[in-house]
Amino acid sequence: MIKFPFFRKEHNHFPERPPGSLFSIGKEDPLFHEKFKGLRAIVEQKADLLQKKILGITSSIAGEGKTTICGQLGRSLASTGRKKVLLVDVDVRKADLTRGMGAQRVPGLTEFLQGGSTLPKIIHSTRVPNLDMITSGIEVDSPADLLAGDKFKTFLQEIKTSYDMIVLDTPPVLPVADTPTISDLTDGFLFVYRAGFTPYTMLRQALEDLGENCVLGVVINGVEVESESYYRKYYGSYYRRDPVMGKPNK
Repeated sequence: MIKFPFFRKEHNHFPERPPGSLFSIGKEDPLFHEKFKGLRAIVEQKADLLQKKILGITSSIAGEGKTTICGQLGRSLASTGRKKVLLVDVDVRKADLTRGMGAQRVPGLTEFLQGGSTLPKIIHSTRVPNLDMITSGIEVDSPADLLAGDKFKTFLQEIKTSYDMIVLDTPPVLPVADTPTISDLTDGFLFVYRAGFTPYTMLRQALEDLGENCVLGVVINGVEVESESYYRKYYGSYYRRDPVMGKPNK
């Protein structure tokens, strides 16, 4: 498994983010984006080596940061220009990715799965080149039953022909059955674990419920460095701009 230390404490609380603000998190922090570049490199390497295209992002419980990681990873993958990337909001109950991207829920995934819309109509472009998304669609009574049908399997097969990477924001494993329901339809999951927030016993239970063979790696979120001065001592000078030339010091 990949254990990847991620957000410092100031980036550690996501549930109350306002609509459309997903890409504003960590906007002024170059170290934040460097972490995603590192994660992107690992994901790309595994995807290319193992020929994997459909990656689910999940966690044990809500509030661990999976949606932010999903969106930021999708943007980072698309930003190189090497891959055409599609984000899909599969968390129909909460639709956090849809809200975080500032998009309308309808028409989205549930409309397509229920036969009320076509695939071209639910694919939305974003302001990021090479990055499209499919929103959650309207909330339904039993998302797990909808995702378990043949229509969702066909949906994944269809979009695989048009994109190099498909990143699914899926519900947390323990509260609902949605994510385990589709585990055999993805190429694997990136599991988000928020240190100091989620009991380790819950992580172990969620991994067992999902199936550890389905998990490609673990992102450890909320890891705190010893101090801010520690961070800046070893990394900060690399990003400081020269006051005369206006260029980063290296």
